[in-house]
Amino acid sequence: MQHRLLAAFSLRQFIEAGGLLSYAPSVTESLRHTTTYVSKIVRGAEPADLPVERPTKFDLVINLKTAKAPGLTMPQSLLLRADQVFE
Repeated sequence: MQHRLLAAFSLRQFIEAGGLLSYAPSVTESLRHTTTYVSKIVRGAEPADLPVERPTKFDLVINLKTAKAPGLTMPQSLLLRADQVFE
């Protein structure tokens, strides 16, 4: 931010603090999958026998104020796909 460089981040907290955008696995969905894994292990499943899963839900968060500062125009199609837009 000090050098006025636009950047993409993996955590939405950086977008709330002034970053341009974040596109990363949904924390909510990741926690939901984690609780499922823990539940299976507590019930006696062997961790090595559990399948490895990839994230299926990603969150797109955009800070429109940061985009407008250097004169960047975000396409409407991208704004419509965003899970959250900070203005």
